[in-house]
Amino acid sequence: MGYLIIFISAIFVNNIVLSQFLGICPFFGVSKKISTAVGMTGALTFVMILATLVTYIVQVTVLIPYEIEFMQTITFILIIAALVQVMEIILKKISPPLYQALGIFLPLITTNCAVLGVAIMVIQKSYTLMASVVFAGATAIGFGLALIIFAGIREHLDLVDIPKGLRGAPIALVTAGLLAMAFMGFSGIV
Repeated sequence: MGYLIIFISAIFVNNIVLSQFLGICPFFGVSKKISTAVGMTGALTFVMILATLVTYIVQVTVLIPYEIEFMQTITFILIIAALVQVMEIILKKISPPLYQALGIFLPLITTNCAVLGVAIMVIQKSYTLMASVVFAGATAIGFGLALIIFAGIREHLDLVDIPKGLRGAPIALVTAGLLAMAFMGFSGIV
């Protein structure tokens, strides 16, 4: 039951973008088309789970035993950047079509603060390794859900007549605020 609560909470109740405001840059930057949002979601899910797994293991086997927990943030940033670079190199060699499909998403994930935020949160919440992986996967799904919904709304907004002063970023911010309020309705679930 514990994993189910972590899963539902990370997707709906404590959505990383809409309630914790991590990952806002890609949320606004990659949300103009649904196809782009889906691609970003896939890449982010893979990287977030892998980064959380590796950073958790490094925290437990290196930082805590050697009492250098103060190096956590810089260590996690380096691990995430290295993982994305290695993944990019491997994908380029093994699967060029997948590498082309992911395109700009891999470098964008390196700078996505949601990945670092999740890696740090699992340590702060004292999750086990399995709970950390569940949390990372659910958080990535929650990010993707919010991103895809937002992209769909933005695609529809291009088809309607919006007052001149609200076009572009202003209507996107209003829409994001309304979406965040809609997700607040899930707060009583868990």
